[in-house]
Amino acid sequence: MISTSQEKLYQVALTLVPKIGDVKIRQLISYCGSAEQVFKTPVVKLLKIPNIGETIAGNLADKSVLKKAWDIIQQADALGAELLFYTDANYPNRLKQLYDAPVLLYYRGKANLNAAKTVALVGTRQATDYGRQVTEEIIADLKGYNPLIISGLAYGIDIAAHKACLKHNVPTIGVMASGTDLIYPYQHKNVSEQMLEQGGLLSEYPFGTEPDQRYFPQRNRIIAGMADVTIVVEAASKGGALITAEYANNYHRDVFAVPGQVGKSFSEGCNKLIKAHKAEIFTSVNDIVEALNWDMSGKQAPSPKNQVPDFSSFTEDESAVLSLLYKHKEMHIDDLSWQSQVHIARLSSLLLNLEFQGMVKSMPGKKYGIV
Repeated sequence: MISTSQEKLYQVALTLVPKIGDVKIRQLISYCGSAEQVFKTPVVKLLKIPNIGETIAGNLADKSVLKKAWDIIQQADALGAELLFYTDANYPNRLKQLYDAPVLLYYRGKANLNAAKTVALVGTRQATDYGRQVTEEIIADLKGYNPLIISGLAYGIDIAAHKACLKHNVPTIGVMASGTDLIYPYQHKNVSEQMLEQGGLLSEYPFGTEPDQRYFPQRNRIIAGMADVTIVVEAASKGGALITAEYANNYHRDVFAVPGQVGKSFSEGCNKLIKAHKAEIFTSVNDIVEALNWDMSGKQAPSPKNQVPDFSSFTEDESAVLSLLYKHKEMHIDDLSWQSQVHIARLSSLLLNLEFQGMVKSMPGKKYGIV
């Protein structure tokens, strides 16, 4: 049974409000304190929040979305699905860090979405026998490292990856461009049902959502965002696999590509990624192990004691703030301003931005902590 708390009801309802998106939902919750309080805040106060205009404030006044949200909760209960809001502990942490992460995920399955090691494995729908063979070899070689394998349930390399995971008893997640109750393509229904016992199905779209061309690129950002590393096995010069690799690069995640035969269309994408230095060349699983410092347990190899995580992808001020919060766990905003040498007005804006990205959390008494 899933949680049917008032807060969960309001969380789901927020995602159903017209003209509102993930970024504004995070902003509203940051200002109001909770999803429930967003709906209970008077319109005059909502209008004082930056970028919340009359349209959104007016839409929030329409409580009919609460009935729709309750229907979704009941559907989730019937399907044995979880509704994961970005503030929930079992929401994928790797995804939570990203500015464009969906605030709500629909999840059916048993796999741990916060596994110690996660790998996205993607490629062309027109897979060759060689591509399918390489895919299975990669899964078999990865098994000893206890990873979670993520792909898109599509024809070709994606379904080959899921099938190989089922064969080798490796947990696998299929990220969908439809509701998790509508399997697309339908031919993969049997595989998807097996995945519910040895992995799961994940989507940002409500139950009953039909697959749509515009949803597939959005789906790819979740695949890339959940993974420590993305491996492209085969790809044409254009297509979803390259979009996934592009997202992974933008998220500062590792990307590997299996080199292909020159002049073959199914090799063009991988060779193009390697040539443009947007992917490392993949020769064996050892390439991944060395790049990510993996050991043979379910955990990453230990880092040197007291080593601060790499915040180099953030601005200088953001990096300073994140490093301090990582060291002290939580700090009062005044102490944080003094030690980081960031003016309090600038710091407030910076902390709000980092909160949107899921990196920090606000706490009572004007304190902040690392997520």
